[in-house]
Amino acid sequence: MYGEVNDLKDAITERVKSVAAYIIENKCTVRSAAKKFGISKSTVHKDITDRLGYIDSSLFLEIKTLMQMNKSVRHIRGGEATRQKYAELHKNT
Repeated sequence: MYGEVNDLKDAITERVKSVAAYIIENKCTVRSAAKKFGISKSTVHKDITDRLGYIDSSLFLEIKTLMQMNKSVRHIRGGEATRQKYAELHKNT
């Protein structure tokens, strides 16, 4: 039983590190990382904001800056996605 708990902790630690490395390498969003790893946005967010600080503080500081930048421009991305959606709708009519 105790070995199973350690295995689970190790698996979570590996996932957190992998997701963080992917986000940093690709300068991507929580949403795209979640899609890549097949997990929910909530899980990615919890991994990055809560767990990563305990696992690797230097990686946490590095990704924190990227996450803040993503948050500051998310309204622009959302507006662009809406513009493209309606441009596509009007193109087909």
